[in-house]
Order: sequence, then C-alpha cells, then structure tokens
Amino acid sequence: MRWRGRRQSSNIEDRRGGGGGFSSGGRRPGGLRIPVKAGGGGGIALIIIVLIGWLVFGINPMALLNGMDGGGSYQTSQVDSRQSGPGVAATADQTDDFVATVLADTEDVWTRRFEAAGETYPAPTLVLFDDQVRSGCGLAGLATGPFYCPADQKLYIDLAFFRELETRFGAPGDFAQAYVIAHEVGHHIQNLTGVLPKLNEARRSLPESEANALSVRVELQADCYAGLFAHDIGQANYLESGDIDEALNAAFQIGDDTLQKRSQGVVVPDSFTHGTSDQRREWFQRGYQTGDFGACDTLQGRL
Repeated sequence: MRWRGRRQSSNIEDRRGGGGGFSSGGRRPGGLRIPVKAGGGGGIALIIIVLIGWLVFGINPMALLNGMDGGGSYQTSQVDSRQSGPGVAATADQTDDFVATVLADTEDVWTRRFEAAGETYPAPTLVLFDDQVRSGCGLAGLATGPFYCPADQKLYIDLAFFRELETRFGAPGDFAQAYVIAHEVGHHIQNLTGVLPKLNEARRSLPESEANALSVRVELQADCYAGLFAHDIGQANYLESGDIDEALNAAFQIGDDTLQKRSQGVVVPDSFTHGTSDQRREWFQRGYQTGDFGACDTLQGRL
C-alpha cells in the first residue's frame, strides 16, 4: 500500500504506557509520532476457541453484540511478552504512521460517500492501547482483538495484534492490517446507519443460533464495507500489486470454519458469528469489485 508521506489522521487517542501525553485527552496531533512497543516476541499463544464466544477485526460475541460490536473474529492470548524482536513494520514509528494514514484514508472515503448522499460523516476515534483498556463498552484486553464500541463510537486496537495476525493467523502484509482497520470502521458505518442498534434490539428475542446467524450478516457487511474502502483507495492509486490478495487472505484466515478447524478440529456452523472463510472473502471482494454501497446489503436474502 502506498501510504508513506500522506495525510495522517489526528483522531487517534494514545492510551499506551499509562495514557499518552501529546495533547489533552491523549490525542495524537497530526504529524507527530507516538512511540509504540515494536511488536511482541514469540510468547504470544493462541487461545483455544470456544464454541460460542470467539469473535476483523475476541470475546464472547453475545457480549460484543450488546456492547463491543465488531470484535475482530480472532482470539489471542492474554500472555504477551512484548520482547524485542522483528515486528511487522521496520520501526515502531512507522507502525504508528501507517495506522494513522489508513485511518485518514477511511475518513476521506466515507466523508466523500456521506457527502454524496447529502450527509455529514462523523469520524470515529481510534484508541491505541497495550495490555488492557476501558471502553464505553467495558474492560477489554489484547485477547479481545480489535473492536468497535458503539457506546463511545471509538475503535480499539492493541498493535501487538498485527504481529499475531501475521504469525498466528498466517495473514502477513500491510494491507491485511488495513483490512482489519477498515472492517472495524465498517461497524462504525453500521452504527451510524442504524444497523447495530436494530441488531441489538432484535437479538433480545432470538434464540442463540438465530442471534449468531444475524451476527454473521452484520460481520459480512462490515467486510463488504472494507471492500468499498479498498475500491476507493484503489481509484486514488494508493494500492500496490498484491494488496488485495493480502486482504483476501486475511479474510479467509479469520473465517469461522478455518479458525474452528485450526483450534478444535471440528466445525460447528450454529456457533458461527462472522461467516465462513469463503463468505468473508466473497463479501470483501463484492465491495471491492462493485464500489457500490447497495451491493453490501447482507441483511436480506441468502448469503
């Protein structure tokens, strides 16, 4: 992805190392670099995924749907040695700059799309944390994975997850990381358009298996919105050869069936909360190929 030397978002709140002191509220002023721990060592272990409760871009999906919407469908270990070693970016500052640039791209993409519809896009804040964070949806840690909290309209991510994405999930590449961020921003779009509030209301009266099936539709829509993001920045000539393949591989590697086979050796479709590998890849590709917001309607018809 061509990200160096471009605009970086200032909608970033740094809570690493006890909170960030670049400006009031820990926000990151545009252009300044925030120190970040450079990846994790080899001590991050993958937790066995339970049948119901393993949530991009976690924790119990039922808890997520009631609060933290869009936890990333990946589950990491609570153990994080954070030893020195090779990270996913050449330097810690570059990792920060990359995240800030991708977030700025999501702002540009969705601002243009909202303006075309006669609306104003309220951009979310991305919170960087290490180890643990308190969100408007409760306390979370690295094991939660990246997530979106509709209560405070913020995205949360421990950047150690990007190393986990590469080493444990087999999804390397900068655009695999961009896909994770764009997926969580997709949940913000769903919150703004009323999908998440309606989902939470509907869930209360549904049996577990039907609530899970509804969650799958919401997650696949966020994947499709990530595809729209890829479409638009591709039109801006920010994509490089291999970027889409990196995103498609990431979508495949974090599909429910692939994760369950890897962790427990069996697949339980009724427990799916994000969709199969093929579905996740298909819906991302649909958004990317069409560039059409209307093509991302996963809530109607067969998936």
